[in-house]
Amino acid sequence: MALDKSSFSGITMVNEVEVDPDFDESLFRWNKGSSSASISIGSNVTNYEWKHGRRYHAYRSGSYNFPNDELEQDRLDMVHHVFYRLLGDRLYTAPIEPEGIRVLDIGTGTGLWPIHFGDTYPEAKVIVGNDLSPIQPDWTPPNVKFVVDDVELDWIEPEPFDLIHCRYMAGSIHDWPRLVSQMYDNLRPGGWVEFHESANTLYSDDGSLQPGNQIVRMMEGLMEACERIGRTMDPAPSIRGWVEEAGFVNVKQETHKLPVGSWPLDPRLKECGALMGANFSEGVEAFTAALFTDVLGWRPAEVMVLNAGVRAAARDKTVHPIFDMLVITAQKPLTADTSAAEAKL
Repeated sequence: MALDKSSFSGITMVNEVEVDPDFDESLFRWNKGSSSASISIGSNVTNYEWKHGRRYHAYRSGSYNFPNDELEQDRLDMVHHVFYRLLGDRLYTAPIEPEGIRVLDIGTGTGLWPIHFGDTYPEAKVIVGNDLSPIQPDWTPPNVKFVVDDVELDWIEPEPFDLIHCRYMAGSIHDWPRLVSQMYDNLRPGGWVEFHESANTLYSDDGSLQPGNQIVRMMEGLMEACERIGRTMDPAPSIRGWVEEAGFVNVKQETHKLPVGSWPLDPRLKECGALMGANFSEGVEAFTAALFTDVLGWRPAEVMVLNAGVRAAARDKTVHPIFDMLVITAQKPLTADTSAAEAKL
């Protein structure tokens, strides 16, 4: 059943996604290359943990409940491409020129966003990517660097940033308001934050998605598991409020429909949807391995059955699931007396 999508001030909505009646799933495949070599760093960071047949981070063990192995790295690279294409081949939307700016990418994963940024904007001064896992490549543009860090600890930055980018962090953060506050404190006056997060309640425009769908069931389980460990799986709808409470102004929220499956008629949405289908059919174990077994207490056999159901649902041509991907941009005031009215732009 489609959700009620009423619009309100400061939020851009989109229309229904038209279905392609003749789509062919086989035309879309993600070309996986070999994963990049990890940077050299201390053994306390690289002595990774293995469980449920997957590899997990060692630094700040347990802070992140998804794998960091090569399979997961391939999936994260695929998700980067999805978000980039969904935004019309844009890495960011904040109204800031790249020349001479300092940029931070929070939870950088494989580092593809900073690398893409550095390649596209060599005039940027520096692009820093931080993550719990040192899985980023050695070879990067000269203005890109990576650090192993937990963004939920106190930040110690030598200089403020001009742009802080935060993407795909659902299920990862314990205290979102504190994180947003640290972003604010580490931006120069006039600097920007930008969030890219999917609202993780699936729906369909045509009513084809039913409550018993196995992807829906998996998402509901992820929501429950992440609530139990205090790391919400659905931060997107709350981000606008958090940034306003932190003192940001010129807050803007856009909504982009993100389909699952190659059923859309629009070529760009078809490409994004096909890769999102692969995200679930090929990456379902990354979502369920730890959270369903260790947190929800499912037996491994039960998780395997769910995973099989998710894979089948991701290939079902009769169902047209959609996530809303939210893009939130906000600016740190130039002065302390910036008017409250600016926060509603």
